[in-house]
Amino acid sequence: MAVITVNTNVSTSFFLSTSCKPKPFIFQPLKQQLPLLKPFKCLRRRSSSVKPNPVISCSAIATSELVVPSKLEQLAAEFRLLQEPRERVKRLLDFAAAMEPMAESGRVDSNRVMGCTSRVWVEVGIDEEGKVRVAADSDSDITRGFCACLVWVLDGSKPEEVMNVSTDDLAGLNAGLPGGSGRSRVNTWHNVLVSMQKRTKQLVAQREGKFPFEPFPSLVITSDGVFPKGSYAEAQAKYLFPNELKVDELVNLLKEKNIGVVAHFYMDPEVQGILTAAQKQWPHIHISDSLVMADTAVKMAKAGCQFITVLGVDFMSENVRAILDQAGFSEVGVYRMSNEQIGCSLADAAATPTYMEYLSAASRSTSLHVIYINTKLETKAFAHELVPTITCTSSNVVQTILQAFAQVPDLSIWYGPDSYMGANIKELFQQMAKMTDEEIAAIHPEHSQDSIRSLLPRLHYFEDGTCIVHHLFGHEVVENIKEMYCDAFLTAHLEVPGEMFSLAMEAKRRGMGVVGSTKNILDFIQDRVQEALDRNINDHLQFVLGTESGMVTSIVAKVRSLLEPAKSSSEKAKVTVEIIFPVSSDSISKTSSSLSSGVQSTKVGDIILPVVPGIASGEGCSIHGGCASCPYMKMNSLSSLLKVCCNLPDEENILSAYQAERFKLQTPNGKSVADVGCEPILHMRNFQATKKLPEILVNQILHPRQSTC
Repeated sequence: MAVITVNTNVSTSFFLSTSCKPKPFIFQPLKQQLPLLKPFKCLRRRSSSVKPNPVISCSAIATSELVVPSKLEQLAAEFRLLQEPRERVKRLLDFAAAMEPMAESGRVDSNRVMGCTSRVWVEVGIDEEGKVRVAADSDSDITRGFCACLVWVLDGSKPEEVMNVSTDDLAGLNAGLPGGSGRSRVNTWHNVLVSMQKRTKQLVAQREGKFPFEPFPSLVITSDGVFPKGSYAEAQAKYLFPNELKVDELVNLLKEKNIGVVAHFYMDPEVQGILTAAQKQWPHIHISDSLVMADTAVKMAKAGCQFITVLGVDFMSENVRAILDQAGFSEVGVYRMSNEQIGCSLADAAATPTYMEYLSAASRSTSLHVIYINTKLETKAFAHELVPTITCTSSNVVQTILQAFAQVPDLSIWYGPDSYMGANIKELFQQMAKMTDEEIAAIHPEHSQDSIRSLLPRLHYFEDGTCIVHHLFGHEVVENIKEMYCDAFLTAHLEVPGEMFSLAMEAKRRGMGVVGSTKNILDFIQDRVQEALDRNINDHLQFVLGTESGMVTSIVAKVRSLLEPAKSSSEKAKVTVEIIFPVSSDSISKTSSSLSSGVQSTKVGDIILPVVPGIASGEGCSIHGGCASCPYMKMNSLSSLLKVCCNLPDEENILSAYQAERFKLQTPNGKSVADVGCEPILHMRNFQATKKLPEILVNQILHPRQSTC
């Protein structure tokens, strides 16, 4: 992201000059209104002595004795007197007409505010007295009215006053159109404020001689290509346009031997780039999140694929094997990408005595265990016999929990194993408890403020399970985002720590963020890019990628598919998209073929985990925010995929260690682990289809002893 450079040594004559005749910018008081608002003036043009980059200012001369909170209250008092939305909009148009337009030299792309339906420009400066001077403009009259209000409130204030205003402080103004358009206008109001605050913070740091944060590495996507910034981004971009000979080699193998490939978003960038290109020649290649991988494997088997190769961690290949068996395709071979264990810190955390002890408390009440899909089949089976269990994904966990509470009276829910996701869900429900009944009903029609408050004490989550990648989105990363990217679109997986979650949730409330699954993140980016193209205005969109960096291949492919059609049209606006990686620019994680040899380890609960290479060796990664790259996923290499494909069918038993084995173990009740472990997944399938818990699961909850006999 380009750092905004502003001349902070602007001459006082720029702010106080009387050589130009100012146009009055006056809040005319309403008849019923207390006569508090006083006129203030806005300078029409720059002094001729001002150099090219300084900032224009609208100075609140007659109201300089009022502090920011007083000004906000005055505006809120005025808008409260306007009962009809049409009256509020008319008032905003009055304010817009009274504010002098920004000079054309200020209406440049570097001053644009992201996330606004219309074009909005903001300039910020600090005068010699240390006061913040702001100016803003828009090509929409209503938005100009918003800008005029914010200029009046903030211009001439101290930097700390500007920074202390929150988007919640603007709620009392209630100035906008009803319905969806009103929400969009409020988002614009909030985004303009955040942009002003970001620039103010940067100017203060500049005046104090503080070094700014190093920009995060990023990939800039245009209709002409992809351009990396920083060494980490260069490493990610290296494989976006793979060698055609390697692509052809893989496609020929897949076609010759009728092999399907299911791969997770987080895999190695080299193999992901090749698979993305190979998809155009072989339809039985699919890249997705973990749930869809098993579903797609069944479709491939139905289409005649004799083998399925799985690029993911071991619980994913286990799920593919079990689901294929359940669907009647036991003859289809399933192969992993390593002869070693491909682990997962999160799945391993649930496969412990500690997790089963956590669930033992659930057996003493009417309970439901909601387990994250990213766990071992054995864990699902053992847990289901202890407590009725349903699986969930990061995209449906909230609705699953809300529906369960609505459907079963006095239910207690035990979520696991992801501690960050559990804490974030709890925080989300605490925020919902402060919403109106109408807002809550829009999320789930059977809930209200009272029901949300009553369920909170009955929602439990495991506190000792984390994903080693999402754990990296900690304080250091969050502070950098606040400093440099608070006005960008923020994306965050539900598994990130609470500080990152809160930041993304705040962005989500003003239309600038998404919190959810990998698919939710991809859909959000796609939708924002399409909206920009539909507006047909030159735009630059920034997205902070708050999840594993391996997702970028799918993001780039999707964005380029949207941007490239506009390349051939001279009438189409130029939209560029920047994907930002919240890691240090040289934090590339290096992994050996064996994670267990010569690597330091750490204990998390009952399990021993290898420390991510790079963090252990000090190669630029930070434990508070470094390599957003999973070392386990990177074991799914191109060489492994080619080796497996070349040796299929495995007549000489060379790939025995690569094969996803069927579960032959039994549960404590003497049932098949595969059968019992698949049941929570089938419960989720039923929920996805009907939006209700299946009756068989409800019966298991209400009569747990009968259901386990």
